[in-house]
Amino acid sequence: MGNRVIHKASLAESKSFHEDMVGIIATIILAVGAIFMIFPLIWMISTSLKEEQEVMINTSLIPWNWYWKNYIIAWNAIPFGTYLRNSGFITLMSLIGAIISNSLVAYGFANFKFKGRNIIFLCVLGTMMIPNMVMMIPTYVLFSKINWVGTYLPLIVPAFTGGAYYIFLLRQGFMGIPRSYAEAAKIEGAGELMIFTKICIPLVRPILTTVAVFEFNNKWNEYFNPMLYLNDEKLYTLQLGLRSFRGTAGVEWHKFMAASLIVLLPSLVIYIFLQKYIIKSVAVGGIKG
Repeated sequence: MGNRVIHKASLAESKSFHEDMVGIIATIILAVGAIFMIFPLIWMISTSLKEEQEVMINTSLIPWNWYWKNYIIAWNAIPFGTYLRNSGFITLMSLIGAIISNSLVAYGFANFKFKGRNIIFLCVLGTMMIPNMVMMIPTYVLFSKINWVGTYLPLIVPAFTGGAYYIFLLRQGFMGIPRSYAEAAKIEGAGELMIFTKICIPLVRPILTTVAVFEFNNKWNEYFNPMLYLNDEKLYTLQLGLRSFRGTAGVEWHKFMAASLIVLLPSLVIYIFLQKYIIKSVAVGGIKG
C-alpha cells in the first residue's frame, strides 16, 4: 500500500515537472518571438532620435544625442495637417461603411432562410481566394469610366459593399445568439430592425470592434490604392506624404522614421486599448459554426 502511494506521488511530481518545463520552454519561445517582432519598432524609435550624420555611423540602438527636434522637423517638412485630415476622412467613412454593410449582410445570412443561402455564402467566402492584383485593372477601368479617378470615392465606396472576412466573423457571432431572444422580442411587438439594432448588435459588439480595428488599420495604412487613384497632392493621404522624404540623395532616414512613428501612433494606441475586445471576439465568433 505504501509503495503504491509513493509511486503515485512520484508520477504526480514527474507530471508536474514536465508541465513546468513545457511552460518554461513555451515562455522562452514566445519571449524570443516577441523580441523579433518588437525590434523593428525599437529601431524606428532609435533612428528617429538620431541626427542625420549619426544614422549611418552609430549602429547602436541608443542615440549619442537624443534629437527630439526630428519630430518637429518631420511634421513641418510636409503638409501633415492636410494629409492627416484626408486620411482621417477616408478612414472614418470606410469604418461607417464597413460596420453598416457587413453587419446587415451577416445578420441576413445568420437569421433569414432563403433559397440558395449557403451557396451564396460560399461564393462570398470564395472571393477571399481572388488576389487583389487580379481585380486591379478591371476595377481601375470601371472607376475611370464613371469618372471616379482623382476622387476619394474609389477608396470609400468599396467599404459599403461588404467584405467576406468581416461577414464571416459577424455571421458566426449572430449565429451564436439564441433565437429565443428574438422570439421573445417579437412577442413584445419588436420588428426585425428593432431586434437587429437593440438585441443582436450589442451582443456582437466585440466582433464589431474587431472589424472596426481591422478596417481602421487597412485604410489608415493603405498605400497602393491612394497612389493609384489620387493624382492631386491636396488629396494625398499620410502614406503618400511619406514619399516626400525620399530625395535625390536617398531617404532621409531620421526624418522618415520620425514621420513614420507619427503615422503609426494612432494604430498603436487603438490596438493597445482595444486588444481585449479583439481577443474576446475570437471566443464570441467561434461559439457556433
